[in-house]
Amino acid sequence: MPTHYKGTQREVDTLNAFIKLMRASNSISNRLSRKMSEENITESQFGILEALYHLGCQNQRELGAKILKSGGNITMVIDNLIKRGYVERKQNPEDRRAVIISLTKEGEKFIEKYFPVHLNNIVHEFSALTSEELETLAALCKKVGKAE
Repeated sequence: MPTHYKGTQREVDTLNAFIKLMRASNSISNRLSRKMSEENITESQFGILEALYHLGCQNQRELGAKILKSGGNITMVIDNLIKRGYVERKQNPEDRRAVIISLTKEGEKFIEKYFPVHLNNIVHEFSALTSEELETLAALCKKVGKAE
């Protein structure tokens, strides 16, 4: 549904693009989150597990930056992953003040099994687009995301 705002053509076009972008993003996120909930995992938990799996051990601040979450939220997400036995906190041997988060064997087993399923779900969500359209979408999102 387009905007009913009566402004300049640039304002109306921009608002319409924004509405479509946000609705598409929310729709995809909601469908993927429902599938993740079948595995009893949240989007933030998956983000942490995926980052650790592909990038290796990291501190909480690095993980928060990777998944765009605040420090307090990351602490809670990591606490919940620890309770499930998927990650652990360890002292950084190079800096005793720092704590490193790493995958446990159980966490690694889970993400190795679930990542391909999640990736397949994402591929399905974007199946309406051609390869060229995916490249264009990625480039446009990057351009808008870096704009100030």
